[in-house]
Amino acid sequence: MDLDFSKTHQAFSRLSGIPVEELKGKIHTTDFFSEYEKGQMNDREFRDRIRSFLNCNATDAEIDKAWNALLLDITQRRFDLLLQLKSSYKTFLLSNTNNIHLEEVNKIVFKSSGEKSLDPFFHRAYFSNLMKMRKPDEEIFSCVLKENNLKANETLFMDDILENINGAKSVGIQTIHITSTNQILSLFS
Repeated sequence: MDLDFSKTHQAFSRLSGIPVEELKGKIHTTDFFSEYEKGQMNDREFRDRIRSFLNCNATDAEIDKAWNALLLDITQRRFDLLLQLKSSYKTFLLSNTNNIHLEEVNKIVFKSSGEKSLDPFFHRAYFSNLMKMRKPDEEIFSCVLKENNLKANETLFMDDILENINGAKSVGIQTIHITSTNQILSLFS
């Protein structure tokens, strides 16, 4: 899925009046985004933390819209590739996410593919908020390997965040760092 974190930074800036660069620096000093991705707070608690963090009185809908602004698109070519790979390999989705994002992702998936979720495109989908752990922590990679009887040295993990790549490498998984939007398509052309 194409992501643009700057769109959420800009939306939060509009809600709060905090300049984008100041906001980006402030985001890196707090842990509650990570806690939310680990399922350690519910949607209401997260929205309340956002209101406090931004020092604003935004509605739940305004917060959700700003939070989801980073979620862009999944092209049909990517869905086709996922189905092609699934027909020949065991494929898994391992995503750091949260309930608000997952609901929006499912809407985007339905609009783009007609499917109600990403589940049909993988043998199994793993979401950090449901697992109560997140990438790049070794435990999440070990859990997926163990649950699916996978050998780390025979498993390939692809991600756009170098920290997550290093987490997978730490348990012996083969990796490819995705550094451009369509790189995944060219890898399997």
